[in-house]
Amino acid sequence: MKIDPRHLPSVPSQDAELVLTHDSILGESPLWEENEQVLYWVDIDRGQIHRFDPATSLNTTHTLETKVSSIGRCASGGLIVSLRKNFAHFDPATGEVRMLDTVEGDQPENRFNDGKCDRQGRFWAGTMNEVHIGAPVAALYRFDRPGSVQQMIPEVTISNGTGWSPDGRTMYYTDTLRYTVFAYDFEIESGSISNKRVFFEAEPSAEGLPDGLTVDAQGFVWSALVNYGRMLRFDPKGKLERMVTFPPTRGTCCTFGGPDYRDLYITTARECLTPEQIAEQPLAGSLYRCVPGVQGLPETPFCGLF
Repeated sequence: MKIDPRHLPSVPSQDAELVLTHDSILGESPLWEENEQVLYWVDIDRGQIHRFDPATSLNTTHTLETKVSSIGRCASGGLIVSLRKNFAHFDPATGEVRMLDTVEGDQPENRFNDGKCDRQGRFWAGTMNEVHIGAPVAALYRFDRPGSVQQMIPEVTISNGTGWSPDGRTMYYTDTLRYTVFAYDFEIESGSISNKRVFFEAEPSAEGLPDGLTVDAQGFVWSALVNYGRMLRFDPKGKLERMVTFPPTRGTCCTFGGPDYRDLYITTARECLTPEQIAEQPLAGSLYRCVPGVQGLPETPFCGLF
Protein backbone atom coordinates (compact mmCIF):
# COMPACT_ATOMS: atom_id res chain seq x y z
CA MET A 1 0.00 0.00 0.00
CA LYS A 2 1.19 3.50 -0.81
CA ILE A 3 0.10 6.32 1.48
CA ASP A 4 0.29 10.07 1.17
CA PRO A 5 0.55 11.54 4.70
CA ARG A 6 -1.07 14.74 3.45
CA HIS A 7 -4.20 12.83 2.47
CA LEU A 8 -4.60 9.86 4.79
CA PRO A 9 -7.71 7.68 4.49
CA SER A 10 -10.48 8.23 7.01
CA VAL A 11 -9.69 5.79 9.83
CA PRO A 12 -10.30 5.79 13.61
CA SER A 13 -7.92 8.11 15.46
CA GLN A 14 -7.06 8.86 19.07
CA ASP A 15 -4.69 11.18 20.90
CA ALA A 16 -1.78 10.05 23.02
CA GLU A 17 -1.21 11.63 26.45
CA LEU A 18 2.00 13.13 27.76
CA VAL A 19 3.58 10.98 30.48
CA LEU A 20 7.07 12.52 30.73
CA THR A 21 8.17 15.99 29.72
CA HIS A 22 11.69 15.74 28.32
CA ASP A 23 13.99 17.51 25.85
CA SER A 24 15.64 14.45 24.31
CA ILE A 25 17.38 15.20 21.04
CA LEU A 26 16.61 11.81 19.54
CA GLY A 27 14.39 9.72 21.78
CA GLU A 28 14.28 6.15 20.51
CA SER A 29 14.12 2.40 21.20
CA PRO A 30 11.43 2.17 23.92
CA LEU A 31 11.62 -1.21 25.70
CA TRP A 32 9.25 -2.53 28.37
CA GLU A 33 11.02 -4.41 31.17
CA GLU A 34 8.32 -6.70 32.53
CA ASN A 35 10.22 -7.82 35.62
CA GLU A 36 10.67 -4.23 36.83
CA GLN A 37 7.47 -2.89 35.20
CA VAL A 38 9.41 0.06 33.80
CA LEU A 39 10.17 1.49 30.38
CA TYR A 40 13.75 1.80 29.16
CA TRP A 41 14.42 4.19 26.28
CA VAL A 42 17.37 6.06 24.79
CA ASP A 43 18.45 9.49 23.62
CA ILE A 44 20.82 8.53 20.83
CA ASP A 45 22.69 11.79 20.42
CA ARG A 46 23.32 12.32 24.14
CA GLY A 47 24.36 8.69 24.67
CA GLN A 48 21.72 8.27 27.35
CA ILE A 49 19.77 5.24 28.54
CA HIS A 50 16.64 6.28 30.45
CA ARG A 51 14.52 4.26 32.88
CA PHE A 52 10.95 5.54 33.30
CA ASP A 53 8.79 4.17 36.12
CA PRO A 54 5.09 4.76 35.32
CA ALA A 55 4.10 4.07 38.94
CA THR A 56 6.12 7.03 40.24
CA SER A 57 6.70 9.06 37.02
CA LEU A 58 10.41 8.98 37.94
CA ASN A 59 12.88 8.98 35.06
CA THR A 60 16.51 8.09 35.83
CA THR A 61 19.38 8.39 33.37
CA HIS A 62 22.68 6.69 32.58
CA THR A 63 24.97 8.69 30.27
CA LEU A 64 27.47 6.66 28.26
CA GLU A 65 30.64 7.92 26.59
CA THR A 66 29.30 7.24 23.09
CA LYS A 67 26.04 7.32 21.23
CA VAL A 68 23.61 4.53 22.12
CA SER A 69 21.02 3.79 19.47
CA SER A 70 19.01 0.75 20.56
CA ILE A 71 18.48 -1.63 23.46
CA GLY A 72 17.04 -5.04 24.25
CA ARG A 73 16.67 -7.18 27.34
CA CYS A 74 19.24 -9.93 28.00
CA ALA A 75 18.18 -13.33 29.28
CA SER A 76 21.34 -13.31 31.41
CA GLY A 77 20.48 -9.89 32.88
CA GLY A 78 21.09 -6.33 31.83
CA LEU A 79 20.65 -4.93 28.34
CA ILE A 80 22.06 -5.69 24.91
CA VAL A 81 22.77 -2.35 23.23
CA SER A 82 24.03 -0.95 19.95
CA LEU A 83 26.49 1.90 20.41
CA ARG A 84 28.05 3.97 17.64
CA LYS A 85 30.07 1.07 16.18
CA ASN A 86 29.69 -1.73 18.71
CA PHE A 87 27.30 -4.25 20.05
CA ALA A 88 27.69 -4.15 23.84
CA HIS A 89 26.25 -5.33 27.13
CA PHE A 90 25.07 -2.72 29.64
CA ASP A 91 24.41 -3.39 33.31
CA PRO A 92 21.91 -0.80 34.65
CA ALA A 93 22.75 -1.75 38.24
CA THR A 94 26.44 -0.82 37.94
CA GLY A 95 26.60 1.30 34.79
CA GLU A 96 29.23 -1.06 33.38
CA VAL A 97 29.54 -1.33 29.60
CA ARG A 98 31.10 -4.48 28.12
CA MET A 99 32.13 -3.97 24.50
CA LEU A 100 31.35 -6.82 22.11
CA ASP A 101 31.58 -7.00 18.32
CA THR A 102 32.32 -4.05 16.03
CA VAL A 103 30.88 -3.35 12.57
CA GLU A 104 31.86 -1.09 9.66
CA GLY A 105 35.21 -0.03 11.06
CA ASP A 106 36.19 0.99 7.52
CA GLN A 107 33.25 3.42 7.26
CA PRO A 108 33.90 6.17 9.85
CA GLU A 109 30.81 8.15 8.86
CA ASN A 110 28.46 5.26 9.63
CA ARG A 111 26.89 4.52 13.01
CA PHE A 112 24.33 2.11 14.37
CA ASN A 113 20.70 3.18 14.43
CA ASP A 114 17.65 1.11 15.41
CA GLY A 115 17.69 -2.49 16.67
CA LYS A 116 15.53 -5.22 18.23
CA CYS A 117 15.53 -8.91 19.16
CA ASP A 118 13.67 -11.43 17.05
CA ARG A 119 11.34 -13.94 18.68
CA GLN A 120 14.20 -16.43 19.08
CA GLY A 121 16.42 -13.96 20.95
CA ARG A 122 18.81 -12.86 18.20
CA PHE A 123 19.58 -9.12 18.13
CA TRP A 124 19.16 -7.26 14.83
CA ALA A 125 20.58 -3.75 14.40
CA GLY A 126 21.35 -1.60 11.40
CA THR A 127 23.37 1.43 10.46
CA MET A 128 23.19 4.81 8.71
CA ASN A 129 25.60 7.41 7.36
CA GLU A 130 25.69 10.46 9.67
CA VAL A 131 27.34 12.81 7.16
CA HIS A 132 25.71 11.96 3.84
CA ILE A 133 22.24 11.26 5.19
CA GLY A 134 20.45 8.67 3.13
CA ALA A 135 23.47 7.44 1.18
CA PRO A 136 22.81 3.72 0.48
CA VAL A 137 26.00 2.59 2.25
CA ALA A 138 24.46 1.20 5.45
CA ALA A 139 23.32 -2.32 6.33
CA LEU A 140 21.28 -4.48 8.69
CA TYR A 141 23.13 -7.02 10.87
CA ARG A 142 22.14 -10.05 12.91
CA PHE A 143 24.03 -10.64 16.15
CA ASP A 144 23.51 -14.16 17.50
CA ARG A 145 26.30 -14.10 20.11
CA PRO A 146 29.75 -12.53 20.57
CA GLY A 147 31.93 -13.36 17.60
CA SER A 148 28.93 -13.98 15.34
CA VAL A 149 27.78 -10.95 13.33
CA GLN A 150 26.20 -11.44 9.91
CA GLN A 151 25.27 -8.76 7.43
CA MET A 152 21.71 -9.52 6.35
CA ILE A 153 20.66 -6.56 4.17
CA PRO A 154 23.20 -4.36 2.32
CA GLU A 155 22.84 -0.97 0.59
CA VAL A 156 20.44 0.49 3.14
CA THR A 157 19.76 4.25 3.39
CA ILE A 158 18.78 4.58 7.08
CA SER A 159 18.20 1.30 8.91
CA ASN A 160 15.17 1.65 11.13
CA GLY A 161 12.21 -0.14 12.71
CA THR A 162 12.25 -3.93 12.70
CA GLY A 163 9.60 -6.33 13.99
CA TRP A 164 8.20 -9.84 13.65
CA SER A 165 4.74 -11.29 13.25
CA PRO A 166 3.38 -13.13 16.31
CA ASP A 167 4.27 -16.50 14.78
CA GLY A 168 7.75 -15.24 13.89
CA ARG A 169 7.44 -16.14 10.23
CA THR A 170 7.35 -12.62 8.80
CA MET A 171 9.92 -9.88 9.43
CA TYR A 172 9.08 -6.21 8.86
CA TYR A 173 11.93 -3.82 8.15
CA THR A 174 12.09 -0.07 7.57
CA ASP A 175 14.47 1.55 5.09
CA THR A 176 13.62 5.15 5.97
CA LEU A 177 14.85 7.14 2.99
CA ARG A 178 13.38 4.61 0.61
CA TYR A 179 10.13 5.64 2.36
CA THR A 180 9.28 1.97 2.71
CA VAL A 181 8.56 -0.76 5.20
CA PHE A 182 9.41 -4.10 3.63
CA ALA A 183 8.20 -7.57 4.58
CA TYR A 184 10.34 -10.72 4.38
CA ASP A 185 9.68 -14.40 4.88
CA PHE A 186 11.57 -15.34 8.04
CA GLU A 187 13.11 -18.78 8.62
CA ILE A 188 12.72 -19.28 12.36
CA GLU A 189 15.47 -21.82 13.03
CA SER A 190 18.26 -20.23 10.98
CA GLY A 191 17.22 -16.57 11.10
CA SER A 192 17.50 -16.24 7.32
CA ILE A 193 15.22 -13.94 5.30
CA SER A 194 13.82 -14.18 1.77
CA ASN A 195 11.01 -13.02 -0.53
CA LYS A 196 11.43 -9.27 -0.03
CA ARG A 197 8.32 -7.25 -0.85
CA VAL A 198 6.82 -3.84 -0.10
CA PHE A 199 4.55 -3.83 2.96
CA PHE A 200 3.74 -0.14 2.72
CA GLU A 201 5.44 2.93 1.30
CA ALA A 202 4.98 6.65 1.88
CA GLU A 203 4.78 9.23 -0.89
CA PRO A 204 8.30 10.75 -1.02
CA SER A 205 7.11 14.22 -2.00
CA ALA A 206 5.14 14.43 1.25
CA GLU A 207 8.35 13.96 3.30
CA GLY A 208 6.67 11.58 5.72
CA LEU A 209 9.41 9.22 6.87
CA PRO A 210 8.65 5.74 8.28
CA ASP A 211 10.73 5.22 11.42
CA GLY A 212 10.47 2.77 14.33
CA LEU A 213 7.81 0.07 14.53
CA THR A 214 6.28 -2.66 16.66
CA VAL A 215 3.89 -5.55 16.00
CA ASP A 216 0.90 -6.21 18.26
CA ALA A 217 -0.67 -9.52 19.33
CA GLN A 218 -3.10 -9.43 16.38
CA GLY A 219 -0.21 -9.18 13.93
CA PHE A 220 -0.89 -5.53 13.04
CA VAL A 221 2.13 -3.28 12.45
CA TRP A 222 2.48 0.10 14.19
CA SER A 223 4.85 2.46 12.36
CA ALA A 224 5.98 5.96 13.33
CA LEU A 225 5.49 8.58 10.63
CA VAL A 226 8.12 11.24 11.23
CA ASN A 227 7.23 14.87 10.37
CA TYR A 228 3.50 14.26 10.87
CA GLY A 229 3.07 13.38 14.56
CA ARG A 230 1.36 10.09 13.76
CA MET A 231 1.66 6.44 14.75
CA LEU A 232 -0.01 4.36 12.02
CA ARG A 233 -1.48 0.88 12.47
CA PHE A 234 -1.57 -1.41 9.43
CA ASP A 235 -3.26 -4.79 9.08
CA PRO A 236 -1.09 -7.77 8.01
CA LYS A 237 -1.85 -6.99 4.34
CA GLY A 238 -0.58 -3.41 4.65
CA LYS A 239 -3.94 -1.60 4.82
CA LEU A 240 -4.09 1.43 7.16
CA GLU A 241 -6.51 0.57 9.98
CA ARG A 242 -6.14 3.40 12.56
CA MET A 243 -3.73 6.00 13.89
CA VAL A 244 -2.60 7.72 17.07
CA THR A 245 -1.70 11.43 17.14
CA PHE A 246 0.50 13.52 19.45
CA PRO A 247 1.78 17.14 19.40
CA PRO A 248 5.47 16.68 18.43
CA THR A 249 5.86 16.09 14.72
CA ARG A 250 8.89 13.85 15.11
CA GLY A 251 7.52 10.68 16.69
CA THR A 252 10.24 8.05 16.39
CA CYS A 253 9.21 4.66 17.79
CA CYS A 254 6.67 2.81 19.92
CA THR A 255 6.30 -0.28 22.05
CA PHE A 256 3.64 -1.92 24.19
CA GLY A 257 4.00 -2.09 27.97
CA GLY A 258 2.12 -2.10 31.23
CA PRO A 259 1.09 -5.15 33.28
CA ASP A 260 -1.00 -6.58 30.42
CA TYR A 261 0.80 -4.93 27.48
CA ARG A 262 -2.11 -2.66 26.63
CA ASP A 263 -0.26 0.66 26.96
CA LEU A 264 1.41 1.97 23.81
CA TYR A 265 4.47 4.11 24.64
CA ILE A 266 5.79 6.56 22.05
CA THR A 267 9.20 8.29 21.89
CA THR A 268 9.73 11.64 20.17
CA ALA A 269 12.66 13.82 19.11
CA ARG A 270 13.93 17.38 18.61
CA GLU A 271 16.46 16.38 15.99
CA CYS A 272 16.12 18.38 12.73
CA LEU A 273 13.71 20.92 14.24
CA THR A 274 14.64 24.59 13.91
CA PRO A 275 14.60 26.84 17.00
CA GLU A 276 11.33 28.28 15.72
CA GLN A 277 9.80 24.80 15.40
CA ILE A 278 10.97 23.86 18.91
CA ALA A 279 9.29 27.01 20.22
CA GLU A 280 6.10 25.82 18.52
CA GLN A 281 6.63 22.26 19.80
CA PRO A 282 8.01 22.66 23.32
CA LEU A 283 7.15 19.03 24.15
CA ALA A 284 9.29 17.61 21.35
CA GLY A 285 11.56 14.96 22.87
CA SER A 286 8.97 13.92 25.47
CA LEU A 287 7.41 10.52 26.14
CA TYR A 288 3.76 9.75 25.31
CA ARG A 289 1.32 6.92 25.97
CA CYS A 290 -2.12 5.78 24.85
CA VAL A 291 -4.40 2.79 25.42
CA PRO A 292 -5.43 1.78 21.90
CA GLY A 293 -7.66 -1.15 22.88
CA VAL A 294 -5.34 -3.86 21.54
CA GLN A 295 -2.63 -5.86 23.26
CA GLY A 296 1.08 -6.05 22.53
CA LEU A 297 3.56 -8.87 23.01
CA PRO A 298 6.58 -9.13 25.32
CA GLU A 299 9.92 -8.60 23.59
CA THR A 300 12.04 -11.73 23.58
CA PRO A 301 15.30 -11.24 25.52
CA PHE A 302 18.66 -11.62 23.82
CA CYS A 303 19.90 -15.17 24.38
CA GLY A 304 23.51 -14.88 23.21
CA LEU A 305 25.46 -14.04 26.39
CA PHE A 306 25.25 -17.33 28.25
